[in-house]
Amino acid sequence: MKMIAKEEMSLKERMARMKVVEGSYAVAHAVKCCAPDVISAYPITPQTHIVEHLSQFVADGELDSEFLTVDSEFSAMSSLVGASAAGARCYSSTTSQGLALMWEVLYNAAGMRLPIVMTVANRALSAPLNIWNDQQDSVGARDSGWIQLYAEDVQEAADAIPQAYKIAEDPEILTPVMVCMDGFILTHVYEPVELLSVKDVERFLPPYRPEHILDPENPKTFGAFADPSYFTELRYMQWDAHRRALSKIETVAREFAEQFGRWYGGLIDTYHADDAEVIIVTMGSVIGTIKDCIDDIRSEGLKVGLVKIRSYRPFPTEAVRRALKDAEVVAVIEKDVTVGNEGALLTDLKAALYNTPTRVPVIGFPAGLGGRDITVRDIRRVVDRAIAARDRGIEAEMEFLSLREDLL
Repeated sequence: MKMIAKEEMSLKERMARMKVVEGSYAVAHAVKCCAPDVISAYPITPQTHIVEHLSQFVADGELDSEFLTVDSEFSAMSSLVGASAAGARCYSSTTSQGLALMWEVLYNAAGMRLPIVMTVANRALSAPLNIWNDQQDSVGARDSGWIQLYAEDVQEAADAIPQAYKIAEDPEILTPVMVCMDGFILTHVYEPVELLSVKDVERFLPPYRPEHILDPENPKTFGAFADPSYFTELRYMQWDAHRRALSKIETVAREFAEQFGRWYGGLIDTYHADDAEVIIVTMGSVIGTIKDCIDDIRSEGLKVGLVKIRSYRPFPTEAVRRALKDAEVVAVIEKDVTVGNEGALLTDLKAALYNTPTRVPVIGFPAGLGGRDITVRDIRRVVDRAIAARDRGIEAEMEFLSLREDLL
């Protein structure tokens, strides 16, 4: 996160607004400031605290929302499809198996162009059962038609909520948005956060005024049957909305920075990438550790940099190309793996560079799976592997980081 000076608020005033809170509380508070009409979610670790806080806000009269207590994540998203189609601003949150249970309805929400916002507290998928963090759940939903924004820290996870609504509800976009934050690492951590205020969010986020809603006085069809004569065009319109969202995400991020003084990047962000020979590409909370490691490595004379993927869907192809055009080697660290192929981010990155003059080694490292720590030693190993690939050629396009050979 980069702080941007604002004339209307001094540093002292900003510090006075800082509170040490749990990540889940910060997100729930941000949702409260956006005043959703309907909230529907089913509790599942490590997402549970988000909906607990929201439920308490509603019970205490701090939030005037309809809080639906449902029997499953499938029901949660199904109820929001109906509520959003009726013109309500909607919110949900989930994780892992809960997101998997929603799978069918994710596609329905996106295909019906319903601007629902959902926090995904990233967690590993079963089996084997695991409640700790990786990003396999949301990465697996990358083709569902939802925009996906990945947060580096708690402040970004909270600040992304009003940004997500402003993107999703734009008449030129009308696409649901997932705000993805690493489970436990961000949801349960306590750290200083500048909590949003209702007044400030009202200035930033306009009221939701949908043009097309379910209305008995003016009947319309939603989620209609589409035969081959229409289906391609409807899919194209979804694809085109994601294309337009590329610029909208950048615009909204800059508008947020101008009002609140915090900048996380638009589609991507970079760290010491301008002169870097070795560039690490990643997304999520591991970025903080990587930045610290990069500082140490650069003090030793090695030019290492970082490209942070903030918007994974739509994928920021042009931004990535510009950021990597002078790199000598690229290493991708990601908390997922496509069984039968390689890491999803690695595949997307290779595809982005394929039709360009940038011809450098690109290697990938699935890491942090099931909550395993990604250490400074691991990151140094990635840098060493990247330098070896540059100097001697690629030995392996993908390597599982910190793999325990003794268990195989």
